Amino acid sequence: MEALYIDKHYQLVVECKQGSKKACYELYRLYSKAMLNVAFRILNNVDEAQDVLQESFLDAFNKLKDFRQETTFGLWLKQIVVNRSINLLRKRKLEWVEMESEQLENIPDEEESDDEDIQYRVEQIKEAMKLLPEGYRVVISLYLLEGYDHEEIGQILNISENTSRTQFLRAKRKLSEVLKIKGVA
Repeated sequence: MEALYIDKHYQLVVECKQGSKKACYELYRLYSKAMLNVAFRILNNVDEAQDVLQESFLDAFNKLKDFRQETTFGLWLKQIVVNRSINLLRKRKLEWVEMESEQLENIPDEEESDDEDIQYRVEQIKEAMKLLPEGYRVVISLYLLEGYDHEEIGQILNISENTSRTQFLRAKRKLSEVLKIKGVA
């Protein structure tokens, strides 16, 4: 049996496709705050996140005729926001650390790691995440906050799955250090 999803904003998308400016504004109103948060968590810069938000909505509205509504509008828009944010990071010439596969043998898989040891209040963790190096912050945000797996992160960032795992594990360690310094741990 195929899983069914219900896009509660399906009709708004239909109206927007038909040229309703009111429907487009309503979609913007419904999704802008969440999408700004997505962009900000990746970019860690409010001005850039606002730019990405505006460009993403322009892209979405310009390509709305191509949107077949096989998924929710929110998920489709989120993919646009994430891709635009990542592209902006690439323009900043983000450097990724590649590790040789034998170096990865000593690093535990994230499933083996005890993720439950980091059960702190969300706001404190978000504040601490702002202090992480850009590469770490992006991977940990995509994995923990946006729900992408390492294979998807690798494809989005054009890095290997192992590099994504390594960046994630290093980000977790660094985040723990930052939280200890702040007295949260």
